[in-house]
Amino acid sequence: MLALWSPRERHGLWRQLWLALAEAERELGVPIPDEAIAQMRAHLTDIDFAAVAEYERRFRHDVMAHVHAFADVAPAARPYIHLGATSCYVTDNGDLLLMRRGLEILRQKVLNTLGELAKFARQWRDEPALGYTHLQPAQLVTVGKRAALWMQDLVLDLADIDHRIATLPFRGVKGTTGTQASFLSIFEGDHEKVRALDRLVTGKLGFAQSIPVSGQTYSRKIDAQVLSAVSGVATSAAKFASDLRMLQAFGEIEEPFEKEQIGSSAMAYKRNPMRCERINALARFVQSVEPNANQTHAVQYFERTLDDSANRRLAIPESFLATDAILVLYGNVAAGLEVHPARIRRRVDDELPFMATEEIIVRAVRAGGDRQAVHEVIRRHSVEAARALKDGGAARNDLLERLAGDPEFTALGLSMDDLSAATEPSRFVGRAPRQVDDFLAEVIEPLLAAHGADVHAAREEVRV
Repeated sequence: MLALWSPRERHGLWRQLWLALAEAERELGVPIPDEAIAQMRAHLTDIDFAAVAEYERRFRHDVMAHVHAFADVAPAARPYIHLGATSCYVTDNGDLLLMRRGLEILRQKVLNTLGELAKFARQWRDEPALGYTHLQPAQLVTVGKRAALWMQDLVLDLADIDHRIATLPFRGVKGTTGTQASFLSIFEGDHEKVRALDRLVTGKLGFAQSIPVSGQTYSRKIDAQVLSAVSGVATSAAKFASDLRMLQAFGEIEEPFEKEQIGSSAMAYKRNPMRCERINALARFVQSVEPNANQTHAVQYFERTLDDSANRRLAIPESFLATDAILVLYGNVAAGLEVHPARIRRRVDDELPFMATEEIIVRAVRAGGDRQAVHEVIRRHSVEAARALKDGGAARNDLLERLAGDPEFTALGLSMDDLSAATEPSRFVGRAPRQVDDFLAEVIEPLLAAHGADVHAAREEVRV
């Protein structure tokens, strides 16, 4: 991703665009010599940035600086480089090429992350864990089911990315204010040749279609659509990271921690979730940039203003770079998650007797008890057990012992074993394990299989 947004890649694309324009114009009858085309093709990547900087110092115009530097190494092409074009021919078309390639890089990293999460979900598909609603303990889920929720977000993001890649248009060859007037002049009023030029250049750069109409620039709404997809990935990663930071605070699941890693300069015992914190920090940045694209689009008066340019040179690359970094972190964390089943079970045990009270009522009524009387007994003991647990009067939830010792329950013949049977965690996870199986089989595995050649490519050697 760093290489993609580098000056060498960006300005190398400009030269490819100038070559494609000259080739297409020549194919449609403009008398551009073979030598001009050959010289342009021979110097697509050997950009003399020092010469460009000197030209830009003189001209105060980046595109013209590159035109002159290209002409210096392709002198036969000097009369034809940028013929009929405006600066946005290379800047806008170049940005669309970069964004499409950037989306493809993000797409691959999303698939890699899904592959890691799928392995985790399969391994922990049936491990009961506390669910949470309103950040309060709720009905049990499983560790694997929670991972499926994280994957579901990425699957939705992948659909957005795929849609953007498939529908992203090229700006094409539209001229100074989008009217193609300069090209109509080059082809002496032949409208069909101008239309053919647009199609030819669009095809040469690998796009299926160009935007039907434009001003000097393509509609900046396209930037907003792309950054929405990019920000969506960052947001999904932030949800995962936030969940994991809380789970690590509970002691249930932790992000990877290196053998000699230091959590705190002062508190030697600490194991901080710094990778997930970094994901959240970067995601917050990406989310803050997304609205910028819509704000820029809103003030592109008439055919364009230039207050988009400097802004976009920051907002678009930085969104892609930060999201790429987020996915490197996400994949690393997903591949090294540490689960602590004993702590998970301890937390389940603290809450499960309360969750089992409805089942206990049913069993008591079945044994001959009065539903309302049983409910009152359970309510009274539940309040007392909860208070003892919170205030330190009990080391664990002793609701079942309290009920087993209550005359109302002993009279019904309900033993401690009967009550304990009602609190087997697997009884409270519903279809969660099967949901994980179904989701992996019906959604994730076909998705990964369709891209299996690349999904398990070597991970980037980076320190995270």
